[in-house]
Amino acid sequence: MQFTQGLERAVQQHPDMTATICGSRSQTFAQLSARTKQLAGAFAARGLSKGSRLAVLALNCDYYLEVYLATSWAGGIIVPVNFRWSPSEIAYSLNDAACQAIVVDQHHIALIPTLRQQCPDLKHIFLMGGSEDSGDILGLDALIHASEPLPNAGAGGNDLLGIFYTGGTTGRPKGVMLSHANLCSSGLSMLAEGVFNEGGVGLHVAPMFHLADMLMTMCLVLRGCTHVMLPAFSPDAVLDHVARHRVTDTLVVPAMLQAITDHPSISDFNTSSLCNILYGASPASETLLRRTMAAFPGVRLTQGYGMTESAAFICALPWHQHVVAEGGPNRLRAAGRSTFDVHLRIVDSDDREVPRGEVGEIIVKGPNVMQGYYNMPDATAETLRGGWLHTGDMAWMDEEGYVYIVDRAKDMIISGGENIYSAEVENAVASHPAVAANAVIGIPHEQMGETVHVAVVLRPGCTLELDALQSHCRTLVAGYKVPRSMEIMPGLPLSGAGKILKTQLREPFWKGLDRAVS
Repeated sequence: MQFTQGLERAVQQHPDMTATICGSRSQTFAQLSARTKQLAGAFAARGLSKGSRLAVLALNCDYYLEVYLATSWAGGIIVPVNFRWSPSEIAYSLNDAACQAIVVDQHHIALIPTLRQQCPDLKHIFLMGGSEDSGDILGLDALIHASEPLPNAGAGGNDLLGIFYTGGTTGRPKGVMLSHANLCSSGLSMLAEGVFNEGGVGLHVAPMFHLADMLMTMCLVLRGCTHVMLPAFSPDAVLDHVARHRVTDTLVVPAMLQAITDHPSISDFNTSSLCNILYGASPASETLLRRTMAAFPGVRLTQGYGMTESAAFICALPWHQHVVAEGGPNRLRAAGRSTFDVHLRIVDSDDREVPRGEVGEIIVKGPNVMQGYYNMPDATAETLRGGWLHTGDMAWMDEEGYVYIVDRAKDMIISGGENIYSAEVENAVASHPAVAANAVIGIPHEQMGETVHVAVVLRPGCTLELDALQSHCRTLVAGYKVPRSMEIMPGLPLSGAGKILKTQLREPFWKGLDRAVS
């Protein structure tokens, strides 16, 4: 399969149907197809053809989708960039992936001089929109209007579609290599759960660089649905877009779900068109889910559990399990059951399957599992050992195959849908001159799922305030990775082997909650 296959199907079946809506702009599938082919032609004319890496740094918009489609049509490899990263983190990903070009929007144009200086392989910089060229920055609209359409390069199946960067356990971000088949498999599996139906209107709320939204993009493209773009999240804007554009489906992280559900004026908006809300990427408390079901009584909730390495989909908890029957099982605490294309096992440290009800690590295999980490063969071999993706998530399974996540073997924090690896933050904290040792953990937060907390051991004679540590960390890592709370300790709890006991550090924060770290 090809990422662009759904676009061709939509043009065959309903060319005059609205394909994208972004602010005051809208276009049909026929128009989107024409722009995609011409933009692909512009890329190819500049040497960006099969196998070339093209990055995109932008807020959500219709141009983002065009870049995705045109890069794929030309046979290139897309590298979405997290716009919340620091300039040095952005430059690292571009250099690591050997990106030859980048597309930026007006919000990030100030970063161009830095990227030029730090990324020597970057040959082309394109500006989203831009009816005219500005020096050596080429506007996409100008390129499209001046270019001939390119025939489909034929990339698909196991050809690489994108390199999607996620946090690194040693402070080095990892480029997850996903093929056309990986993402198409996950997209078809999600469609089989009954979301994004024919004629649907999907609202892009989560950032489009995030793989959760990429999975939604895949579903909307495969189904030939309308894309409505929301540049940046706010609950008012979400509710307004739902009412104005008769949105039927959307995907959010729990922090967004909470803000929407608890909006004081929610009853002022007409949300009757909304059929499906998908949520995932971080823990959602049972109390939040109950409030959401009360606020949207006619809407189907579907939870998706997964990770970047699995093309974002492993388990699904469908709408009909978001019910607690009298005397029946409470499925709201489950991550769901394995999706249609996934083999899932829960195993011990020797990869032997454990009995139902016993905690072990989730491992999976299937057509959705990544090809590996770019330029990281050792990490790839470790994560995909034995032909199974080792998730690092600890869970148990009941007699009906429902998976209940209880903890993470990997020291990863998920805050507002963003993956934060503790070692990366610990490296930043450790570079402060007052810090002798530190350990970073995730602690529960009603809106964000988790926030970053650091336990610090100070050097003799030193003092440290949280705001000073935060200012220091902001120079090294993205703002969302900066610790939100801190405790000073005389020493960190250690195991007999000298390893920091993070489970012991987390315990007082998570004890007694209705949902553990997941």
